[in-house]
Amino acid sequence: MAVSDRKVSDFRGSVSKGSTEDFDKNCEPCLATGQYMQAHGFCVDCQEYVCKKCFAYHQRIKATQHHNLLDIDNMDKHTIHSTDSAVCIEKCHTHKNEIIKFFCTNHEFLGCSDCITLNHSTCKIDYIPDKCACIGDSDEYRETMIELDRKMKHMDAMLKQATLQAKEVDSSYDHIIKEIIKFRKEINDRLDQLQKQIQTEANKKKFTDKQRVQKVIETCTAASSDIMKFKSSLQDSKTSQKNGQLYILIKQAKSKRKLDDLKNVQESLGKASIQYTFERNKELENILTNQDVLGKLNLSTTLVKKEQLNPSTTLVTPRKKNVFDKLTHIGDINVKTMSDKNKCGITGCAVLSSDRVMLADYNNEKLKVVDTQCKAVIQEKTLDAAPYDIAVLPKDQIAVTLQSKKEILIMTTTDKLSINRSISVKKNCSGITYHQGQLYVVCWDPDSVHLIDTQGNVNNIINLDNEICGSPNYILLSKDAKYIYISNTYSNSVVSITLQGDVSDVYENKDLSGPDGMMMLDDGSLLVCFNYESTIHHISGDLKQGQTALDGLQHPQSICYNHHQQEVYIGGHCDQLKIMK
Repeated sequence: MAVSDRKVSDFRGSVSKGSTEDFDKNCEPCLATGQYMQAHGFCVDCQEYVCKKCFAYHQRIKATQHHNLLDIDNMDKHTIHSTDSAVCIEKCHTHKNEIIKFFCTNHEFLGCSDCITLNHSTCKIDYIPDKCACIGDSDEYRETMIELDRKMKHMDAMLKQATLQAKEVDSSYDHIIKEIIKFRKEINDRLDQLQKQIQTEANKKKFTDKQRVQKVIETCTAASSDIMKFKSSLQDSKTSQKNGQLYILIKQAKSKRKLDDLKNVQESLGKASIQYTFERNKELENILTNQDVLGKLNLSTTLVKKEQLNPSTTLVTPRKKNVFDKLTHIGDINVKTMSDKNKCGITGCAVLSSDRVMLADYNNEKLKVVDTQCKAVIQEKTLDAAPYDIAVLPKDQIAVTLQSKKEILIMTTTDKLSINRSISVKKNCSGITYHQGQLYVVCWDPDSVHLIDTQGNVNNIINLDNEICGSPNYILLSKDAKYIYISNTYSNSVVSITLQGDVSDVYENKDLSGPDGMMMLDDGSLLVCFNYESTIHHISGDLKQGQTALDGLQHPQSICYNHHQQEVYIGGHCDQLKIMK
């Protein structure tokens, strides 16, 4: 409790009277807690009256032991000055009844005497009333005000930007909804037009066929009437025994039967179509199964001008999806991590989602998950053997072949990579793919393809021709799952076989060697890594034609296609995962 320009001797004089009634000063720290204790001394630094206990406590604790304490005998030597400007009134958040009077310079902490005593007894402590003199004229005050002004300006700018972006979000949303509706109407109008053309063609055919059928009906009806008349005349002539007339009628009846009327009628009837069928356009049907066939939502954190957002409004006939043009290199991702001991050898890769790719790093015996957006390895798992190839399964699972252990791992990819179970193959296994509940696995010694369900049951074994399929490596299924594509390292060929093991087609190129990883484009053609030649080759689905799609790579071995981003990822014997468009 601060007092103004009063002599401590006044206090001493009051005490010397020896009567509590004559002395009305109480211990101010005790008053803060609701206790009324007679003052026994005075702290010049705190400008507070204190009782005997508080006087002794003041001398013991680190925060106040340096204060100038006056007992009754010495108080008359000092004057109590007005300290209203140094009075601390803010309550401590931890000790609700205490006032914040101290600042710990070690931890930059404001606290009451209890805080300082309990948690900062060994720290360098500033007593705020001692340090706050002329604080309003200090450089610290001016710098603080300047910094707060700068932050206010920054907040104002952010507020304006946020307000602008909020308007842009609404505007962009309204715009894309209009574009979607407009595009949908154009598609509907075009489909209505095509439907009308087919219906017009069907109507013309129906009219022609109905005319043919009606002519047949009329011809048959007239012929039937003539025959009935002949029969009646023949019967009458017989009954009346007019044998001469009967003879003539019989000869005339035979002449009638020789006519080509019935033959012509039958031919005309055969030309009339009686059953119409509608054959769907397979290309359009396949397009409609694509999630992005109507379009996709592109997101940007930058403000885009309206004219940049307007796509072409002309509806053109769509080209066949993913007809291959060329590969364009758009970037690399470094997939080597701090714990890798060897140069990366990416022998398998598979797309998990629109922005995640799983890699099999054979050289470091690891599986790695790569985020293609931030271009970094975000997760890795070390295995007890080198992984070779990867197949994606339903329910966030993958199958991984381990050559040296002759087994397949079934793993979960959610949250963290974990092994669900292992399947023993009892043969060296390399390439693997998945289709409708079955794993298709390439095995050696003897060369074969094993069809295994995800529980490990072998459903079929397809033996391979050793001369044609020399050292089979990677495997793919055709679009209709009727054929199996196998890359063969030593025979330098890509072979397609039936599910019965019969060779359907073989692709060989005398200038290329070491075919490895393969991927299939939406039109059924293949992109194949030729490891020894450091090139990617584009091969038609019937294995009749091929051309170089990309060269100059570092021994590519694995390849996969991200349908969401329309990107191709290529891994090999290097630390970089190549991204192609």
